[in-house]
Amino acid sequence: MLSFVREGGAVTMDLIQHSDPGLKRDHSVITLADKAISKLARAKLNDFLQDPKHILIDEEDGGTIDYLEQKRLDHSPFIWALDPIDGTRLYANRMPLFGISIGLIKDLKPWLGVVYFPMLKELFYCDGTEAYFVQDAFGPNETKTKIVPLDEELSARSIFFCNDTFFDKFYWNDRDFHIMIHACAVVNLCWPAIGRGIGCFLRCHLWDFAGSWPIIRRAGMDMRRISDGKVLDTLQAGLFNREPVSWHMKEYYLMSSERNFNEILSKIFNRVRHSSG
Repeated sequence: MLSFVREGGAVTMDLIQHSDPGLKRDHSVITLADKAISKLARAKLNDFLQDPKHILIDEEDGGTIDYLEQKRLDHSPFIWALDPIDGTRLYANRMPLFGISIGLIKDLKPWLGVVYFPMLKELFYCDGTEAYFVQDAFGPNETKTKIVPLDEELSARSIFFCNDTFFDKFYWNDRDFHIMIHACAVVNLCWPAIGRGIGCFLRCHLWDFAGSWPIIRRAGMDMRRISDGKVLDTLQAGLFNREPVSWHMKEYYLMSSERNFNEILSKIFNRVRHSSG
């Protein structure tokens, strides 16, 4: 997985001046680099994917909807989930906050994960036992720091991350701490794991969070459903939509430490309920 993201990072740098962005059916951006990294992943994982116990859920593969059945997942002990470039719109505009994300889910539980930010030269990964943050990744001055559980006390300096559609349905009481939008799920998920923020709000695709999933858990954080606080700790087909875009979460989640969940949630207001109440 580390070898793959290293090579994938080189691809992004080689093609960034020739990204030639296009639009997919859902109006999300796709570039030559997305396609090239998807192809690279299949080559790297080819030996595993010959085994029916392994499946690959790749953002750039329209056929992944076929795996969105619980029986199929139950009979696939190893589920790879790939986002060739998360934050493609940023990448297409030559901005540094984009990442390559790959996760391996074992027996429906998060296990291994790697997220690499090529322009920042920052790497996050979980080897199944521990998680690490690496600066100057794959470079001569590489430094590795173990990720340990965090539980930052909320204060005026705290920052909470959300996606770019958050304000379509919610609004935020920022009297105590503030919100930031990066338009890149892996930034929102990985940065709080090293103290760059207190958590994030998300409703995304499986491939957006699969690589980060085991990493954030080593940082003492979880994704909790905002409707009932239930922790997302097991992959279940019923959590995702089939249409109009497959593998997209049906509900909204908040990623944070357990202690901070309710306090952060108290700052989020549903526009419809609030206006009708």
